Amino acid sequence: MSSSISASVESSFRAWLVEQSNLLSLAAIVGLLWVVFTALAPGFVSSFNLFAISRSVAIDIVIAFSTMVVLAIGGMNLAIGSIGVCSVMLVGYLLQAHGLAIPLALAAGLVLGALLGFANGAAIVLTGVNSFIITLASASLFVGGMLILSKAVIYNEIPAEIAGFGRLRLGFVSPLLLIALAMGASLLILFRFTALGREILATGANARAAELSGVPVGRVTVIVHALSGLLAASAGLMLMTWLGAAMPSVGQDWLLPSFLAPVLGGTLLAGGMVSIVGTMLGALLVATIRSGLLILQVGNFWLQLFLGLVLLVAVMLDRYRAFYAERRALERSA
Repeated sequence: MSSSISASVESSFRAWLVEQSNLLSLAAIVGLLWVVFTALAPGFVSSFNLFAISRSVAIDIVIAFSTMVVLAIGGMNLAIGSIGVCSVMLVGYLLQAHGLAIPLALAAGLVLGALLGFANGAAIVLTGVNSFIITLASASLFVGGMLILSKAVIYNEIPAEIAGFGRLRLGFVSPLLLIALAMGASLLILFRFTALGREILATGANARAAELSGVPVGRVTVIVHALSGLLAASAGLMLMTWLGAAMPSVGQDWLLPSFLAPVLGGTLLAGGMVSIVGTMLGALLVATIRSGLLILQVGNFWLQLFLGLVLLVAVMLDRYRAFYAERRALERSA
């Protein structure tokens, strides 16, 4: 009995060490890039650029969270960009065409995001089709429906308070970053201290075993996709405050960074393990690379190439973490 407890404690300690090592390595890479970009372009640490980075990383964090919560159950959501733009266009329409109060319009956009995510989750559970296929199809369905209904109109006559909030500064930090950190704290509480969080991770680790243990896997899947839709809508609305308008082009470039940040941060593609802090560091890495290359006037196609290479490295790291997790599970069962 005591040897079993000792082995469990030792295994948990090793897992903690691996997680902390990953976070420290990621933080060191981010720090190194800041040193390099500052040396090559002193304007990188200017007050204006730091504000721009804080605003950019805030949106990247929420986009990454939207994918991270689905990865937690071993699923995918390729429709986060589509959900984000649908929510943005609805809010723009309600504000410009109907003059709805800002809080009510924003709430409607968030509700739409959650409902579209709920629809994805329900379709996955009811059909049994892989989330990759369902969300790939729904991504086109949502965007197509939005373009037909809105005729791809840009809503650029929304209240000035929207853009004013996006330009607001707290020193050199955007308040959007504080919103993203608050979301991260909420997700940390969800996954570490609630029964639902434990059910989500159990589903990702082994859905069949979780179901036999009494975990309502179908309900968890629907809830996770609804949460992902809510987060995607939140990211879209945060971006709308930056742009000062509701544009049908929102979300087109979300897919790569949405996977890159959580995978770099330690979230397993196979499910069962997430890292909130790691995901935020991963998003900071993406925002740092984007801002640094922009300051150095490097073309956007080089940015896409570099991020693609980083994603390949992240996937290889994910395979290592998955192998370590499997070995740890075998050690516990021995």
